[in-house]
Amino acid sequence: MPNPFSDYVRAFPGLLRCARAADMRAAAAAPMAPALLSAPVCLIFSPHPDDEAIAGALPWRLRSQNGWRVVNVAVTLGSNHTRRAARWQEAQACCDYLSFELCSASGETQIGMERITPATERSEPGHWAASVQKIAAVLLQYQPRVIVCPHADDGHPVHVGTHFLVHCALGQIGSALLPHVLLSEYWNTQGKPGLMVELGVPEVTRLVSALSLHVGEVARNPYHLTLPVCFMDAVRRGSERVGAAGAPGAGFDFAALYGWTRWNGSHCVAQPTRLLPLTSSPAAFFV
Repeated sequence: MPNPFSDYVRAFPGLLRCARAADMRAAAAAPMAPALLSAPVCLIFSPHPDDEAIAGALPWRLRSQNGWRVVNVAVTLGSNHTRRAARWQEAQACCDYLSFELCSASGETQIGMERITPATERSEPGHWAASVQKIAAVLLQYQPRVIVCPHADDGHPVHVGTHFLVHCALGQIGSALLPHVLLSEYWNTQGKPGLMVELGVPEVTRLVSALSLHVGEVARNPYHLTLPVCFMDAVRRGSERVGAAGAPGAGFDFAALYGWTRWNGSHCVAQPTRLLPLTSSPAAFFV
């Protein structure tokens, strides 16, 4: 008797093969009304161009449901100097698709920060301090209510470096801002996610489409095609890590997980774990 799971498992690589063979360029997005300059601000600190889409589930919901300003702060433009101008252009296309704004952490377009890793903080304290000062300036300029950055163990040195860079900048500005700090994940999962953000097919489609606009990156590795699987696995983990251990599954297909803290002027304080359903306003969680 054939194993009843064979066709189920075979369907996954088959779906990926079909997607790789097809013309998967993002369809044009319907224009969205510009966000008001007075709207609350969500800042995404992206270690690399493409992280604004990978970590963009909550920001996209704040932008599309509540009309917030979402600003993607490009921290670096990758390690390949010959690709940096193209990566800036790809980030701009991605941000345009999501109706996000784009700014450079370095203060210069098409020029990213350099050596943003934990090792730099120890070996080049002057360079690190100058980088922290630039991030602090961005925070004071935009006055965000919500910040999104990688968690402290997100695997890639630049992701981890970006986490500590943002937190050093918060320490520098002290109580001038008291934002919510949401911790994203990609290269490593985090042990204590605090917020599970439900996503539907339209939300995931938008994020996958936006990620596909990083054409030079997905050409070498089509990781945009596996983003839905990441969101599916987040439902599995979030059901018991954000929910209670041993709890039933959440009952929906896609979600994104974030650590959830709030800066109190001297350190980040963990917030109670919560589920953000599609039927709820994201802005109501961040007053």
